[in-house]
Amino acid sequence: MSLTKKILIALVLGVITGVGLSFAPSDVFSVADQYVLNPVGQLFLNLIMMLVVPIVFVSIVLGAAGLSDPVKLGKIGVQTITFYLVTTAIALSIGIGMAYLLEPGAEGHFNIGDQEYEEQTPPPVMETLINIIPENPIEAMSSGDMLQIIAFAIFIGIALAVLGDKTKRIYRLFEEANEILLFLVNLVMKTAPYGAFALIASALGDAGLDALGSMAMYMVAVILALVLHGAFTYSLAIRGIGKGSPLTFYKEFFPAMSVAFSTSSSSATLPVSMRMAQERLGVRKSVSSFVQPLGATINMDGTGIMQAVATVFISQVYAIDLGLADIMMVILTATLASIGTAGVPGVGLVMLAMVLNQVGLPTEGIALIIGVDRLLDMMRTSLNITGDAACAFIISEREKRKETTGTG
Repeated sequence: MSLTKKILIALVLGVITGVGLSFAPSDVFSVADQYVLNPVGQLFLNLIMMLVVPIVFVSIVLGAAGLSDPVKLGKIGVQTITFYLVTTAIALSIGIGMAYLLEPGAEGHFNIGDQEYEEQTPPPVMETLINIIPENPIEAMSSGDMLQIIAFAIFIGIALAVLGDKTKRIYRLFEEANEILLFLVNLVMKTAPYGAFALIASALGDAGLDALGSMAMYMVAVILALVLHGAFTYSLAIRGIGKGSPLTFYKEFFPAMSVAFSTSSSSATLPVSMRMAQERLGVRKSVSSFVQPLGATINMDGTGIMQAVATVFISQVYAIDLGLADIMMVILTATLASIGTAGVPGVGLVMLAMVLNQVGLPTEGIALIIGVDRLLDMMRTSLNITGDAACAFIISEREKRKETTGTG
């Protein structure tokens, strides 16, 4: 049986188990979660997270060095960031449109009197940009600061490319380290069905059907926007710019999407998504190694959709109208906020607080969506990493066509 089928079966069994546990007495779920589901899920997450920092560093170094020409690296960097910013803005527009179409918060049935949310302040954009260059690269690696790791790795890669034969043994060392890490990824992926089952069952058992029922229309709005963005925006880009088949793309990339769904972490899924892109989609390693780790850090279309729907939802619940200027501010703020925000579970809520503050909405409204956010986080993470892979696929195919035609 293929890994994809195993993960699909595990996801279905996890949903069934989670729903069953939500009906069971609370002490039954507590025991099952404490001694079975949570340990198995955390072990799987730890196995993947163990590989994230080394594989990001090694892959970015090889990607930058493999492009050999710093000018070419710059061109690909501009293409990548442009793709990410444009698709994020489109995602936010879709989310806002869906929220106004369905009006999930317009009924006024929500109790907003006792809702509290402890706001966390995200760092200013300029501070984020300044902090991209690490004072201590080793500290950046130990703390998992992805932007700083990526920046340092790009410098190392450029140095290897420029120095050429002088550092070929170091380059070979990075290639061998990459082989080791890919072997470990393949090994860890054998445990993916068990981890997916445990994480899904735990999340559903904890949320319960009551939380899902009370927020059904909000969830529908987010899910429809996520599906629309994936089915149309990415598919059109893959077909129109990448000259590829969207159906083939999604079929081959599905195992990575399922891991993202179960882990709710773009960073944790990175080793798997890179492997799927390179081995199944034919994305060049030099492109994949640069584009996808960068995307795991700055490309969050799914999170942007959640923020857009949640902002309109909260404005409807509190009966605070948003003007055109407010809507444009939501799109601009959320697009910029996605840069430098860690690809870990729940980070969308921190970004949402920043967006709400920007347009004068009460951050206490976030408490309304916390109950279902974990489940929606799974879906939007799947979309986030799909966008990263789509960008890598498109750029890789463009590079291949340029070489074939002899242009560029």
